[in-house]
Amino acid sequence: MKKWIFLFLAMVLVINIASMGIGCKAKEAPKPAEKAVEKPAEAPPPPPAPPAEEKPVEKPAEAPKK
Repeated sequence: MKKWIFLFLAMVLVINIASMGIGCKAKEAPKPAEKAVEKPAEAPPPPPAPPAEEKPVEKPAEAPKK
């Protein structure tokens, strides 16, 4: 009877260790931070060109209704 209890406890221990190995994996080592590459400052965009003045479209005179 003692050997069955010992066998059962050994089996529980093995299952417990196996489940801990599956569920509790080691974390990955953090990757080194990438070095920031300095970019040359970009020139500011040119100011917007003034809008071209357009003449308003004149509506043709309506014909008188009869």
